[in-house]
This record gives sequence, C-alpha cells and structure tokens, in this order.
Amino acid sequence: MQKNRPSFGEAARFWLKLGLISFGGPTGQIAIMHAELVERKKWISEARFLHALNYCMLLPGPEAQQLATYLGWLLHKTWGGIVAGALFVLPSALLLWGLSYVYVVYGTLPWVAAIFYGLKPAVLAIVAAAIFRIGGKILTRGMMWVLAALAFVAITLLHLPFPVIVLGGGLLGLLGGKFWPGQFLAHEVREEKSVLTEDDLDEPTKPTWSRALRVATVCLALWWLPVVGVGLLLGWDDTVFHQGVFFSKAAMVTFGGAYAVLPYVSQQAVGNYEWLTAGQMMDGLGLAETTPGPLIMVLQFVGFLGAWHQPGSLPPLVAATLGAAITTWTTFLPSFLWIFLGAPHIEHLRGNKTLSSALAAITATVVGVMVSLAFWFGAHVLYPQRIDWFAVTVTAIAFVGLLRFKWPVIPVIAGAALAGFLWLRI
Repeated sequence: MQKNRPSFGEAARFWLKLGLISFGGPTGQIAIMHAELVERKKWISEARFLHALNYCMLLPGPEAQQLATYLGWLLHKTWGGIVAGALFVLPSALLLWGLSYVYVVYGTLPWVAAIFYGLKPAVLAIVAAAIFRIGGKILTRGMMWVLAALAFVAITLLHLPFPVIVLGGGLLGLLGGKFWPGQFLAHEVREEKSVLTEDDLDEPTKPTWSRALRVATVCLALWWLPVVGVGLLLGWDDTVFHQGVFFSKAAMVTFGGAYAVLPYVSQQAVGNYEWLTAGQMMDGLGLAETTPGPLIMVLQFVGFLGAWHQPGSLPPLVAATLGAAITTWTTFLPSFLWIFLGAPHIEHLRGNKTLSSALAAITATVVGVMVSLAFWFGAHVLYPQRIDWFAVTVTAIAFVGLLRFKWPVIPVIAGAALAGFLWLRI
C-alpha cells in the first residue's frame, strides 16, 4: 500500500470541499474531480476514473454526483460512497434553501449575480482544461476522433438527445470491438507510480443476488418511506406528498442532465400543478447556477416555491422546507441505488474487452459532447451580445494557470468570484 492512500477522514474532507466548489454543471464538476483526484492528488488512476465515468453516463440522474459516489465507493466502500454522494449535494441544498427563502421574501440578489459573473469564465477555463487533458488521453486512435466529431455534430447541429448519443456510441463500440478491434480497443492509460494501483484501492465487492436484494431493499425503503410518511401525516392530497411522487418519477427519466429534464418538469410544475410561474422557473435556474453542486438542484427550488404557494395546513416556511427536502431526497437518493447495485458488476467486468471497447467509445462521444457544451457555454460567457473582455481575460488567465502552472481549482474559483464581484460592484 502506498503512502498517499487517503484515510476516510481525509477523503470526507475532500468531498465536502468538492461540494463547496463544484460549480459549472456536470461538465465543470467532472472536470474538477478529474483535476483534483487524478491530476493533483493522484488518488484515482486515469483508467479507473474514465471507467467509472462511462458507467455513470448511462444512468438516469445527475452523472457528476453519481461519479462522486462511485469514486467514494472505490476508495472506502459503501460508507465512502454515501459520504461522497451526500456531501456533493448537501452544501448546495443548504445554500439554495437560504437563497430560495430570500427570493420569496426579498426578490432577486444583485450581489449573487456579480459573483457568478466572475465564476462563469473560471468554469469555462476549467472545462476547457479538462477537455484538453481527457481528450489528449482518449482520442489516440482515428476512430475515437470520428466518434467525438459525430457526437459533437449530433448534439450541436442535429439536437439529438444526450442518451441517444451515448447509447449510440456504446453500440458502435460493441460492434467495432468485435469487427475492427484495432480502432476500437479500449484506451490504454499508463499508470504512474504515484497513482494508487489496483491493489491500493479496496477490492470490489463481489456482485451476488443476495447483496443486490439487500441493496435494493434498503435503498427503496429509504426512498419511499419519507414519501409515504408525508402522505400519512399531511394527507394524500397535500402538495408535499404530490411533490415526492412527481420527483420520484422524474428521477427515473432524467437522462442527459438538468437541461434535458427541465422542459418536462416545467410543463408539469408550471402548467399542471401550478406550483410556480414560468418566470419563477427561470429565476430558479439562475439561482441554481449560482450555487455549487448539480444544476438539477433547481428542482429543490421548484419544491420550495410549490409548497410555499400551496402550504395546506402548515406555515408557508415549514411547508416550503418540507417541499424542498422531499424534492431533494427523491431526486438524489435513486443515484445511490444505481451505483451500489451496478458498480460491483462494472468493476468485475473491467477486463472484458468487448465491454471495454464499448465504454471507450462512450468516453469518446462524451468528449465530443463536452466540446459542444464548452462552445455553447463559451458563446454565452464570452460573447453575450458583444465581446466581454473581462470574461475573455479571466478565462485566458485561468486556462493557462490550470494547464501550464497546475493551479489548484479552489484559488481559481475564489479569485474569479472575487474579481467578478469587484468588477460589477465597485
């Protein structure tokens, strides 16, 4: 065992720090984890990181939180996964609860917008640096470049759904691994001596039917007991109970991240349940973008406002807090079920060449999607109506610092946030 294996406490402190700085949606959050865990701390090898990422891309729900849960599970088994996944969400949930309350009482927050003005170019630089690092190690064969280009065109020009692109890449990888293995062989990443080896990580839990039954029973009970409890205590027609049921269903169809599920949620929350207005839905998305954690946290804002506007027999703040809590619970708890059920199987199949070819192809398509998102994000950050020279400057400095000088992510984010605040407020 090497000296740099993290203790449980050291890992927990990192996951908490990650929960506080994970801005930029899933692409930015995955970039931060890669920069910190693979490049800087060297707790997880490149190959292990990408193997976990490929699996998480196939799941419904927030892929960045699922990746954190998977990596925490790799390092410290079940409790490591629980702590990693929970701390990834908790800071954002608490902060967004406070911002939601301030929003319904006082309205919009100009100082939050000023901070986020500085954060946006920093996140763009983090994403761009991650694309360079990951793409340079994945796109080593001609077919991997082709898959990345096809994914870029599919999502940018053809507007195909994200799950279709990822599954299509996986299918091509399966077929290519059989009939053209020279181009579809899984990437081979050289393991540096400072990176934890396979033996330094916990041995993967053996996948058995009895273990799967225990995991499913515990997770499903934790998932639905609060929902049923709310129905018993407040009534089956109460807003909070309806939110628990609705967002449980939404958790099953959230392939492709927040932007893919928002049209469905907006249609139901605004048009059907009338929990909030379309304008408030957009304000909630803006607030969610200003907080760390998954962008899908906007659903908590929906739950807060819905219960605030329809509190039933409870005081508005109590109802809103319950609505926010049950929305967050039913949105994120299913992710633990998918990881704890599937990760042992995925780990035991790591040596399977056919599966490895499919997952390598998925990684190449993900790189193409990341490039598309970077272009989209960059256009909004650097050229909202005309060239924003402040954003261009911050992005360039942060990008060079991250790639050339290996700046840690936290100072980059903190410095950019402070610069944005000072630029707009002074």
